[in-house]
Amino acid sequence: MSDEVSVEEVADAMYKQIADAQGLKKLKPGDVTKMMRELYGDRVDKKLCKLAIRILIESERCVYTYFGGSYIELPPKEGEEK
Repeated sequence: MSDEVSVEEVADAMYKQIADAQGLKKLKPGDVTKMMRELYGDRVDKKLCKLAIRILIESERCVYTYFGGSYIELPPKEGEEK
């Protein structure tokens, strides 16, 4: 089954989308999930996307921020102002 998409592959694709949007638009977890569904179609589901988000957060590649809602962003760099 070469059609299967690994959770790591989805996490990497999510990271790229989040990095591309950084500073332009804040992305909610649902936004990122929708992007992955558009990219991979039926090969990914919400459960797989949640696991990919968990990997990004736990590995500290991304962080949750809150401003009237929860968003996923890249962590601020050392010495960077918000």
